[in-house]
Amino acid sequence: MIGEHNENILSDMLPTYYARQFPQNIFCRWLACGSSPQPLCNRELSFTLADDVYLRYLSISHQKDLQTLLQKKCPHKLDVGAVYNTKPSVGRHDAVVISRELVFDIDLTDYDEIRTCCQEARVCEKCWKFMVIACEIIDKALKDDFGFQSILWVFSGRRGIHCWVSDYEARTLDSPGRGAIADYLCLIVGGENQSKKVHLGNENLHSSIRRALNIIDKYFEQLLQDQEFLATDKLNSFLKLILDDALKSQVETTLKKMQEPSLNKWNTFINIYENYCRENGNVIRKIKYLIEEIKIQYCYPRLDVNVTKGFNHLLKSPFSIHPKTGKVSVVFKSANAKNLKIDEIPTIYSLLDDSVAENNQHETNMKAAVKIFQELVFALEKTEAMRKRSDANTSLDF
Repeated sequence: MIGEHNENILSDMLPTYYARQFPQNIFCRWLACGSSPQPLCNRELSFTLADDVYLRYLSISHQKDLQTLLQKKCPHKLDVGAVYNTKPSVGRHDAVVISRELVFDIDLTDYDEIRTCCQEARVCEKCWKFMVIACEIIDKALKDDFGFQSILWVFSGRRGIHCWVSDYEARTLDSPGRGAIADYLCLIVGGENQSKKVHLGNENLHSSIRRALNIIDKYFEQLLQDQEFLATDKLNSFLKLILDDALKSQVETTLKKMQEPSLNKWNTFINIYENYCRENGNVIRKIKYLIEEIKIQYCYPRLDVNVTKGFNHLLKSPFSIHPKTGKVSVVFKSANAKNLKIDEIPTIYSLLDDSVAENNQHETNMKAAVKIFQELVFALEKTEAMRKRSDANTSLDF
């Protein structure tokens, strides 16, 4: 097994990692496509160095610049920002944002009120299912509802996932447009003091909500068993999601007597709910989608909407090393999120130390992640070339 992470030796290892493992060429090509039609040098990068020294408004003109910067500064963390109308270091006070990938940040700490296996920075196979559901729901919505194609999924390096949408239409969205997409994808609303955070009303459900529920249903029973949402010490939180007092009383009386696992309690709750609706037709409209609302509150993606709406938030680069774990922020396909194992994600130690037992497997996983990244960038370059030809032809026709 890999030894304990030691942040103090990162500075010694990072130069070798950046020279041997970090995919500099394809990374620069990705940035260039995302910068177009502005030059690559108008893209902001930031470095976090040892002792949390933070450098903003960095930029590069080509791969050699990046290579020089990485070796000279040896960043413990590399973040990517927006594209400006000028070189960010020159116009840092007056520069105007021209474009930026549409980004989403999902962190497992936002699930701490519902996950029981881990808390805060810890993550395991059980709570990773929340990230799998989030990835599948958001990826499907971005493709089916908005028509985006260039969608990059990246493990954050510690406890979450990031999504970068590089389509030209996504990159050039203004802040209200980004906010509209974020709001469309948000179904969980309310702060820590609000118990019930999902209200679907009584009209027919939107197709996107039904699609999300179909995805949730693939994992819901397993999550019930893994997280024990209806365990005795969690039951009061569950009951607060039932706003009909008579129904809540029936459910509370029955479930508090049960010693069975959460899955059994859930099935009992379903039976009580269905019988209650049959016997009380006058209240059906008020609790029409109670089952769906509960499933969404427990399982639906919890987005940091401020990251999506704004332009100032820089996001960790693909293949950056997370300074707190040593893990690589690997790229993965949305369809393979469920197969991603936290223990199998490459670390800077497993990649650079041939004597580590995981070295061969992690080298293979790293190459697979780089290949996924390459395929996305090649497709993006092709799309950008077609867009530019189309724009040129339109200009000539005019």
